[in-house]
Amino acid sequence: MVRIAATADLHVDRDSVARWKEDLAPVSDRADLLLLGGDLTQNGVASEADLLVEALAGVSVPICAVLGNHDLHANAEDAIRKILERRGVIVLEGRAAELRVGTVRVGVAGTIGFGGGFDGACATDFGELEMKAFVGRSKQLAERLELALAQLHSDVRIVLLHYSPIPETLAGEPRELYPFLGSQLLGDAIDRIGADLVLHGHAHRGSERGTTQRGVEVRNVAQPVTRAAYCLFRLGEPATAAREASG
Repeated sequence: MVRIAATADLHVDRDSVARWKEDLAPVSDRADLLLLGGDLTQNGVASEADLLVEALAGVSVPICAVLGNHDLHANAEDAIRKILERRGVIVLEGRAAELRVGTVRVGVAGTIGFGGGFDGACATDFGELEMKAFVGRSKQLAERLELALAQLHSDVRIVLLHYSPIPETLAGEPRELYPFLGSQLLGDAIDRIGADLVLHGHAHRGSERGTTQRGVEVRNVAQPVTRAAYCLFRLGEPATAAREASG
């Protein structure tokens, strides 16, 4: 049994760092691994990454993270990544990491992802350069995720995203925003390889639960949705996820 703690959309800044430090302090007693699904900072500046490291001071279990759109806002993502990696956080973008929890090998493949929409309402890379660039980014990141996931031969495989791979976990958001909140390309990439659990954030007004077209479980762990500091998932044999909230 592997205990996974997951959260997203912390939006850490000077006003919230003390609260997050307190809320995340117990996580190491309850989980074997902490996963962070992007929007870790409010404005995407290095000083907020330093505050995030402060908020994670009490966490002793391994941490994997992807960045979110807020983390990219100030074009300081390289600095943010380096600050987190110096703290020991594994920052994933189109790559995978494998960690051993007891006798269980846990693989995590991650990317921020991007938009583009879903079946029946997908953007295409045709026409204007801006449209080609928009869809091109979605395709590129989905392809990198697929390659990373394919490299894993772990007992448990988890996909960590910021943008959603399915429309179901966006329910509650205006449908007009779906193309900017996720992409079918991510879901297709996951389904071609397979996974035990997919975690994402970004959709603050979305829904917690859904599945890919081939039945892979997807959870929206954005803190405004879960209204918890983090959620706990217990992955067993056969692989199932039982969710409980904390905080």
